[in-house]
Amino acid sequence: MARKPDTPLRRGWTTGACATAATRAALEMLWGAPCPKSVVITLPKGEMPEFAIAHADQGEGWAEAGVIKDAGDDPDVTHGAMIIARVAHSAKGVVFRAGEGVGVVTMPGLPIPPGEPAINPVPRQMMQATVADTAERLGERPDIEITISVPGGAALAQQTWNPRLGIKGGLSILGTTGIVRPFSCAAWIASIHRGIDVARGADLAHVAGCTGATSETVVQQLYGLPDHAMLDMGDFAGGLLKYLAKHPLPHVTIGGGIGKMVKLAQGARDLHSGRSQVDFDALAEVLGMPDLKYMNTALQAYEEAGETLANWVAETALEKVRAMLPDAIGVDIVVIDRKGAVIARAGAPGPGA
Repeated sequence: MARKPDTPLRRGWTTGACATAATRAALEMLWGAPCPKSVVITLPKGEMPEFAIAHADQGEGWAEAGVIKDAGDDPDVTHGAMIIARVAHSAKGVVFRAGEGVGVVTMPGLPIPPGEPAINPVPRQMMQATVADTAERLGERPDIEITISVPGGAALAQQTWNPRLGIKGGLSILGTTGIVRPFSCAAWIASIHRGIDVARGADLAHVAGCTGATSETVVQQLYGLPDHAMLDMGDFAGGLLKYLAKHPLPHVTIGGGIGKMVKLAQGARDLHSGRSQVDFDALAEVLGMPDLKYMNTALQAYEEAGETLANWVAETALEKVRAMLPDAIGVDIVVIDRKGAVIARAGAPGPGA
């Protein structure tokens, strides 16, 4: 995750908000008005931002408009992407289609069923409301097919969790408020939740959450898990475990490097270096090794204490994780060193191990 700057941050707009603005402009054109230079939309909480229209085209029975996504100061992969909405008449009601760069759902468990464009419920509601409002104002029938495209979106989607969630061919059109809040944890945690939903929809018996790419590779190979069993936990152990407690699966492996896993063993739920720290004094006391209080990093402490520390981390992290989950969920812990070697394990291995 990119580091949050110290200066005040500018917020931005979601792909769902941009698609809604583009839809409004395209509808104006379809129903006989010239393309507007900008449009105003109403977000779910009542705010009414204005969006510049950066692209417009039309032909017989269709019109399209585009908005360039501004994610503010958030390091969003879709910042600067063109979000295009093409509208045409439908037989009945509002119908959504996936155009270039927008994915299609292929696995159960997501808010949108398999076979549908990856346009989430709130953006759909916003666009449906825009069709209804504009149709009423211009005296037209609100029967519209909306095709959302993001040129280059298929490549951008490879930098997201979409392939792992079974969303094929491109990006998702997202947003519950219409607003991107820079460096918010909400988007990451929402993706963890969707990963659990997909795993449940696929009836997986064993999933894993890991602190980083190295530990994820080690755990996936250790158990032979498919990609959609690997939950993108990162630093958000608490976010994963809280959702899993309410939406259980048979077994979860938590894996990570010694530094992050020490913090988990000491009770941290957010493992980010800026939001939790290793308590070396407590570590020295619990292990009966006074020299540990003078260590600067968990890796240095491991080099001093060796398997004594590694085994304590694994066993204690297991206790902490089990305390957050129902007894029916099996748990095991895998701790690795910087090179990716497994240095400690605790708990019964998951199915198929």
